[in-house]
Amino acid sequence: MTLTECEADLLRRLAETPFADRLDLAALSGWSRGAVYAAMDRLTEGGMASAVPHAAPLLPPTRRYFLTVEGLAEVADLEKVSQDVLLRRRPVSSRWQRVLLERLETLGVIYRLAAAIANVEFPVSIRLFRATPADAGIVLPGGRTVAILRQGDTADRTGFAKRLWRLREGTQPGGLLALAPDLVRLRQARRMLAGASFPVFTALERDASLAGPDSRLWFPPSVPTALDLRSALARLERGAGLPTEDPESQPQLPPVIDLDLPSAAAPRWLLPTLLSPAEKGALDLLCDWPWASRQELSGIMGVSSRRASQLLARLGEFGLVGHAGGPRTQRLAVTDRGLALLARRDRASLGAARRRWSIAPLDVAKPLTWRNVSGSRSRQLLRNVEHTGAVHRFLAALAEQARAAGWQVAQLDPPRRASRYFHYDGRLHSVLPDAFGIMRRGNATVPFFLEWERRAVRPVTMATRLAPYLRYYSSHRPLDDHGVQPIVLVVFDDELAATHFLNLARREMDQAGVEVPLLVSNRAALEGLGPMGRAWLVAGDWERRHAFAAIGDSGD
Repeated sequence: MTLTECEADLLRRLAETPFADRLDLAALSGWSRGAVYAAMDRLTEGGMASAVPHAAPLLPPTRRYFLTVEGLAEVADLEKVSQDVLLRRRPVSSRWQRVLLERLETLGVIYRLAAAIANVEFPVSIRLFRATPADAGIVLPGGRTVAILRQGDTADRTGFAKRLWRLREGTQPGGLLALAPDLVRLRQARRMLAGASFPVFTALERDASLAGPDSRLWFPPSVPTALDLRSALARLERGAGLPTEDPESQPQLPPVIDLDLPSAAAPRWLLPTLLSPAEKGALDLLCDWPWASRQELSGIMGVSSRRASQLLARLGEFGLVGHAGGPRTQRLAVTDRGLALLARRDRASLGAARRRWSIAPLDVAKPLTWRNVSGSRSRQLLRNVEHTGAVHRFLAALAEQARAAGWQVAQLDPPRRASRYFHYDGRLHSVLPDAFGIMRRGNATVPFFLEWERRAVRPVTMATRLAPYLRYYSSHRPLDDHGVQPIVLVVFDDELAATHFLNLARREMDQAGVEVPLLVSNRAALEGLGPMGRAWLVAGDWERRHAFAAIGDSGD
């Protein structure tokens, strides 16, 4: 097969950027879309390239291309090197293929961002990393460099902080583009990167994956005004480098990818190409809220029970979801295979995830009760399944009512992401709610913490529960963390305990001189009126009101 100049160039590009799609290749190569589409069709027909389907919640469905063994041999000839040298120089070995497929969501966003950079600075060269703190690096004209780092949705605060520390201690790039999954973690990343010795710009991942070079979405660490990509790149330092990784000692040619295997036999690293965006979203949701029922998940997702059952059944076919309890009391959670899929995607610690969240039985011969669950936090949630289910039902009811009232549940965080750490009186303190969320309608944005109380029925216990919030709201951290002060929703099982808590809260706030935006309700009121109904009381006022004030009286 005689190659045209465009086809030869695209083969080289695919050796540098495996699993790029045709739009990415057009932007990175400078060839027109028509030329790239025609060239990729011819390379695929000639057996030098192949493709896998891919779709994710943040990216449209596409086909991602990679070199076959024949294509690798052709690139080796074009570059006048042996195949072994090519496997060491480029991310095209069997090991690299597996790593990149496992991180396909991250890779897609990186390529979209690189394409936007190529519209500003051309040509660019991309370096992908397996184990360095950064996910990728881009070399711009003149040798300027910028590293790209993505915080995965399941990555915990400690693990991500270690990646940032390693990045700052290693080879200094000319700048850093950091991607965060939500505004709370974007603000946290900005604080952690404030002392970096190189320019740092943070943005929401969903914005960076869709926006062009002129969109103002990149925040410097200590400046409240966002910059566009063109302005951010103009601030890169010259003469900086990028991290380097040792080449593989014995790289192997990649195997043929078979997408027609039965679900149960599909290797984990192929699942990002086989799962739909809805299935990936359901898996993420179940990872956030272990031991939820199908009905609770359908309410949070905003789909019918039938659709939720279809999504969960599909995840079950791939071995990603398991359950405990009988048919009527069945509760679902992510299996070790599912945890591995998410951890590899987000560069999180699989060992830590399994220690905390595994649902593998300690004794396979016994039923899966809380005593037989190996993951420490999964065991705790299943042991307190009544409390766990109450939180899930609240969030499901909130999501359903919000949609009916024209509100959007913009964010729902489980306890591990809802916690806030802050310094008070020279010591590190925290608030550890059962959930955190953000509600939006029009220009109204209402963040909230949720505390579902079953044991705080004595005055001393109630005061202990309130104390962390008094400390938190006495500082500037609520505004730093969220931009506005979140409300605190506290729910009790019975009305009497809620009344006692309100009286105590009023006294404690007056004594401390701190006003906590506290709203209190009870199970019966919420079951009758719903979370967005007039079911809430505030300290010192016994008239029931809506938790989300901007909704007015339309929630009754």
